[in-house]
Amino acid sequence: MDKETRNKFIEFVEVYVQEDRKAKFKKVLDERTKYITVVIEDPVRSQNASAVVRTCDCFGIQETYIIENQYEYTINPLVLKGANQWVNIHKFNKKENNTLDCINKLKSEGYRIIATSPHANDIDLDQLDVKKGKIALIMGNEREGISNIVKEHADEFVKIPMVGFSESFNISVSTAICLNHLTTQLRKSEIPYHLTQDEKEELFADWCLKSTHIPHKTEHEFYRRNPGLAPKKFNSHE
Repeated sequence: MDKETRNKFIEFVEVYVQEDRKAKFKKVLDERTKYITVVIEDPVRSQNASAVVRTCDCFGIQETYIIENQYEYTINPLVLKGANQWVNIHKFNKKENNTLDCINKLKSEGYRIIATSPHANDIDLDQLDVKKGKIALIMGNEREGISNIVKEHADEFVKIPMVGFSESFNISVSTAICLNHLTTQLRKSEIPYHLTQDEKEELFADWCLKSTHIPHKTEHEFYRRNPGLAPKKFNSHE
């Protein structure tokens, strides 16, 4: 929605949200970022992918991307604990090569494609420089790791140093280790990693709406009262 509509919508919907909850939204939004994003390539187990999304929320990562090639991701509510309400999940499943489609989309938005692999011959995690530009961290699936398409198109490869017998961490653990390191470095830097004011307002409006008792009815009521602002789907028969 445009800025004028959004401002009116926020004024309408925030009266349904308790003050302490709105304060929490604003505090969380102040630390949200799109400078780093996480991509999960073809996750085999939905609970693992859901754990990654929850980890992203915990570390303030607003955007996550899920590539569906062989496997379809379904939300696991017991693992997510509602994190999918606060993190934007983008699925890539419409093309013949969903992995390449996702990579091209991220590169067009200025992201460096950083592939994670315990077999990478590039750099350890602590050598990855967050100051070089936005990061799209690609996590491979639980069985095969990153695909050949990722290997061909990644800008850099990174691995987590390990000294035990096991050759890799669980995908959600790997994500948590990477994000803990990267977000710590990011917040110590002078990089302008925060969301724009428009992005914050859009999310605030969305989160307030999701906090109402019946969100779709609340949205319909707003447009019923403001018919001139309603998009086509709210007009006529609706």
